[in-house]
Amino acid sequence: MPLARRINSRDFIELENKYGAHNYHPIPVVLQKGEGVYLWDVEGKRYYDFLSAYSAVNQGHCHPKIIGALNYQASQLTLTSRAFYNDKLGQYEKYITNLFGFEKVLPMNTGAEAVETALKICRKWGAERKGVPAAQSIIVVCSQNFHGRTTTIISFSSDPDAKNNFGPYTPGFVSIPYNNFPALEKALENKNVVGFLVEPIQGEAGIITPADDYLPKVAALCKSKNVLFMADEIQTGIARTGSLLAVCGNCTCKGQCERQAATYARPDVLILGKALSGGVYPVSAVLCDDAVMNVIQPGQHGSTYGGNPLASAVAMAALEVVKDEKLAQNARRLGKIFRQRMQNLSDVCTLVKTVRGRGLLNAIVINDSPDSSTAWDICVEFAKNGLLAKPTHGNIIRFAPPLVMNEDQLNECCDIIEKVIVNFKKA
Repeated sequence: MPLARRINSRDFIELENKYGAHNYHPIPVVLQKGEGVYLWDVEGKRYYDFLSAYSAVNQGHCHPKIIGALNYQASQLTLTSRAFYNDKLGQYEKYITNLFGFEKVLPMNTGAEAVETALKICRKWGAERKGVPAAQSIIVVCSQNFHGRTTTIISFSSDPDAKNNFGPYTPGFVSIPYNNFPALEKALENKNVVGFLVEPIQGEAGIITPADDYLPKVAALCKSKNVLFMADEIQTGIARTGSLLAVCGNCTCKGQCERQAATYARPDVLILGKALSGGVYPVSAVLCDDAVMNVIQPGQHGSTYGGNPLASAVAMAALEVVKDEKLAQNARRLGKIFRQRMQNLSDVCTLVKTVRGRGLLNAIVINDSPDSSTAWDICVEFAKNGLLAKPTHGNIIRFAPPLVMNEDQLNECCDIIEKVIVNFKKA
C-alpha cells in the first residue's frame, strides 16, 4: 500500500483558494509556527517577520507572559457578556486608563469596531453637548486614510478597492488632505463639525508621517473650536513608533507618555487595537474622559464579547510586556539604525526612491509605477531569502518587525533586504 503524500504549502494554498473568499492576496507562504521575531512555514523554513500582522504582534509571536495569561484565564472564565460583572474587567479598565491618562475606557474587540464606537460617541457628544442636530453633524477625516472596512468607514475612504460598489454610503463626513493644517482650519469653520478623525501616521497609505508640529496644532485647534480630536492609534500605538503612542511625538516614553512633552498632542478620543493583545486575541478600546464618555448610557452601545475576562487578562499582560521590556525605547533605537541602513541603500541603488518612517514603522518607496509588480516581486524574493514583508499602494514596501527584535537580528534583516534589492532584476 503506497504511503500517503505529505501535505505541503501548495495544498494549503489550494484549500484557501477553493473554500475561502478571495478578499486577500497573500504572499505565497503557509505559516505554521511563530516565536518572537521568527515564523516557520509548514516545510520548516524559518523567516524573519517584518510585518508583525500589521503591527498586532509588537510583543513578538506567542510571548510567554501573554500566552500564560491567556491559558490561565481560559481555564477559569472566558465569557459572561456584560449582563454580569466579572473580576477582570474592572482591573483592566483601571490599568489601561491609568497607563494612557484617560478617565474612561469602552472595551471592544476589533479595530474597526473601535473606530465605529468612536464615531458614535463623537456624534452623540455633538448632539448632546455641542448642540449640533444629529442629522447635520459633520466629522472631518483625511484622504488616503485607513480606519477599517465597515460600511460607515468605507463611506469616507479614498481607496476604490475598499469603497466601490459597496454603497449607498453613510453621509456626514468631509475629507481633507492629510498633514494640511490650513485645510483643517478651513473645515473647522463649519459650526456643525463635531470631530476630526486622523491616524497620527498614515500606515496603509505607505507610512506617511506628518510635520513635527502638525498634531500639537491639531489638538489646539480642535480644542479652540470645541471639536473632538480622535486619534486612531490602532496601528501606530503600543510602542510601534518609538513612543507609547505616536501622538507623543519624540517624548522619552518611560513606560507611559510624558504629558508635559511639548510634542504630545493629547486626543479627546484615543482608539487602540492590534498590539493591545500582542496578537493573541481580538481586543480594542476607545478611551476618553468623563465629559465625553458619559454620553453613553446603558443599552446605547455594546458588544457580547467586549470587555470579556479573557480579553481583559490578555490585554493587561500585553501592556505589561511593553513596559517591562522597554519596547518603545527599543523601537526608537532600532528604527534609527534601520532607516540609516535603508538610506545608505537608497544612495547607491536607484530602485529605492524614498525611505521614511518612525520607530519600527517604516517604508521604502520603490522607483517604479504603483501599477507595476516590482514591489510585489521584491517581497516574493524577500520570502525566498527568509524575510516576510508586503507591499502597500503598489510600489511601497512596509517594514514593521516585532519590537522584541535585537540589533544583530535587525542588521541580519537589513542584509537580506539589501541583497535582494541590489540583485533584483525585473521580469
